[in-house]
Amino acid sequence: MSDDILLYDLTDHVATITLNRPEAMNALTRELYKKLEDAVRTSHADPEVRCVIITGNGRAFCSGDDVKQIMLGEQRDASLQRLRDVRPRPTPAAEAILLCDKPVIAAVNGAAVGWGMDLSLFADIRVASSFAKFGELFIKRGLVTDLGGLWRLPAVVGPSKAAELCFTGDVISAEEALRIGLVSYVVEPDQLLPKAREIAAKIANNPPIAMRYMKEGLRQGRGASMEQMGAYVGSSLAYLFTTEDHREGALSFVERREPVFKGR
Repeated sequence: MSDDILLYDLTDHVATITLNRPEAMNALTRELYKKLEDAVRTSHADPEVRCVIITGNGRAFCSGDDVKQIMLGEQRDASLQRLRDVRPRPTPAAEAILLCDKPVIAAVNGAAVGWGMDLSLFADIRVASSFAKFGELFIKRGLVTDLGGLWRLPAVVGPSKAAELCFTGDVISAEEALRIGLVSYVVEPDQLLPKAREIAAKIANNPPIAMRYMKEGLRQGRGASMEQMGAYVGSSLAYLFTTEDHREGALSFVERREPVFKGR
């Protein structure tokens, strides 16, 4: 592995972003937060990217903030200044992932705690190693969770279980995460990236324009009315029916062959 604290690889339309501070359990410094944000924004803007995988190197996915630097060190003042803005924006890295129009898979290789658990929640799909653990530890530090815990977690596991995890700060196993619907799969460690890449390949083989509209529809649907979503469906289909990929999808069905989607 490189000495860089974040690795980026693009293969077969799948961008893999790897947090690479294994000696610190991939704890986030301001520099790593910025590199993560930039990598996701690069994936968002690159038409060659059709799916994104986020994972960690070593025995942790992400152990949250680097406590010494973010909470107790010189970087604390910079963080506080941003939070004191008249209208503070979401954490930039969180915003980048949540607004990324490509499907995002979290391949959770180990501990995902604090902002690390939130990071996994910002993804659309979560796959966990049997070694993975999850915990919203913010309450243990006298803080509230980011959007992952307060906004995404209740939608994923239900409000009661989300409240329990946020209020207690309990750490749960991969098996418990699977039971409550937090993750889609639990696999052996050596099968984690192959499983994530298998899912990513299926996504990447689908028409990318329709995929972006599908993801945006799911995002808007979390807070929209039936009428609003009906309007979204109508306007989306009015455009998608005109794309080359739609015609290819229909022709390939009639001709009984595999489609080749080009994002047009």
